Amino acid sequence: MSAAIAAELQLMDPTVRASRPLAARLLDPEFVEVGASGRRWTYEEMLAALPGLDGGDGNGPRFAPSGMTGVVLAPGIVHLTYESAIGGRRARRSSLWRKRSGEAGADWRMYYHQATPVPGP
Repeated sequence: MSAAIAAELQLMDPTVRASRPLAARLLDPEFVEVGASGRRWTYEEMLAALPGLDGGDGNGPRFAPSGMTGVVLAPGIVHLTYESAIGGRRARRSSLWRKRSGEAGADWRMYYHQATPVPGP
């Protein structure tokens, strides 16, 4: 589980977000995201857009995660939940990470991610 948490945190790093090869190592080829806007993203769409999304600019606002916890759902499947803040906006986040056996250099990859906006006070 700690490897999945470390990988989740890497995806918030502007250096990773700005680099297609680095981000591609962390996203599963079957990746899907439902963003805080409600938009559905595929693997290719996310890799193309990631440098321009929040947190992709090293000089801009950065993600501040809090309360990250994880549960092993099955061997090679981890579910992470946490809250993030960036640029004054908060979201509750949920990610599924999986590790495929048999892949050369297999690492944990994000299979699914969902962000739900937290309403203001």
